Order: sequence, then structure tokens, then C-alpha cells
Amino acid sequence: MKLYYSTGACSLSPHIALHEAGLAHDLVKVDLRAKTLADGSDFTKVNPKGQVPALVLDNGEVLTEGPAVVQWIADQAPAKGLAPANGTPERYRLQEWLNFVSTDLHKSFGPLFNPAMPEEAKTIFRNMIMAKLKLVEQALAGKDYLMGNSFTVVDGYLFTLLTWAEKMKFDLSGLPNVTAFKARVAARPAVQAALQAEAAKA
Repeated sequence: MKLYYSTGACSLSPHIALHEAGLAHDLVKVDLRAKTLADGSDFTKVNPKGQVPALVLDNGEVLTEGPAVVQWIADQAPAKGLAPANGTPERYRLQEWLNFVSTDLHKSFGPLFNPAMPEEAKTIFRNMIMAKLKLVEQALAGKDYLMGNSFTVVDGYLFTLLTWAEKMKFDLSGLPNVTAFKARVAARPAVQAALQAEAAKA
């Protein structure tokens, strides 16, 4: 299979999941501004949305949208425990967290990447993000990961957004559970492997 990604983008989340699952994959880098690949071809022919991640399955089908992609990856390696079994209450809890990270956190970061966004507006979004991270701080109390003491695909997603917060100089010192979580996930071999693979192709 092929993962279409951009360094530092949210495609890091499924990239981590692929390494955690131990699934063989190829990486294809995307220039998100130009919507092109390294060979100059049009990325929108792979994903008309022009966004990463896009995962091309072995049968040629293309799966997009991070929360869907990471669940598909998890289900290919059920023994790894990256997602609870389909139909269980725990799976819906995972989806609850994936939706929260996707809609409440991920989308709130978008305006901060927009150079045309006024600084006053960016301040509003930074405050929104910090308010949501305080909820995450509470949820992580007494736990290593969002779903408990076992890593799941939502943890790789949250970690990706926390790397954005770090680059944007968010002060997370008042969120000890969040900062400990970030360090814990960063130390995982699969996470290091994904980061190193993207750095090597940068």
C-alpha cells in the first residue's frame, strides 16, 4: 500500500499507525501547496480533495480522512490492539476521541497556519485550543493514553497535533499530563521510525 503524506502534516498519524501495526507500505511525498508529487504529477488525481493523508490500498482503492484511515490500519492488525474490536462499546469510545481530536482540536489549528489570518483571530483560536487541551489534561489523569494504559491510533493523532502546538510555541507547562503523554508517545519505537522516515525523505 502507499501512504501519501506531507512532512509535519496530519498524515503523520496514519504513518505512525502503519509502523505500530507492522504493515509494509511505501511513502509518497506531496507538495500540498502545489498539489503535486515529486515527479510533478497531479496529486488531485489520487485524492480530489487535495489533502493528506491518502492511503492507496493493495486493491487500488483510495481511503482518505485520518480517523477513517487509522481505523482501517488498526483493523488489519487486530493483535496489535491499536483499536478495540468493531461493535464494542470501547470502539465507540475510540471514535468519540477521534472525532474530538479531529473536529475540536485539528480544525482549530487550521487558522494558525493561514498567513492571512489576523493575529487577533489567531489568539481566539489559540485560546480555544488551550481550553480543549485542558479537557485532554483531565482525561489523561491516572492514564498513560487516552483510552487507558494501552496505545491506540487516537494517541498517534493527538501526538501529531501536540507537535504542532510545540512548533507554535504553545505554553503547555501547566498541563503536566499532556506533556508527559507527548514524551511517552515520542519515545515509542514506531513513532521514532515514522519521524525518521519522514525526515529522511524531506
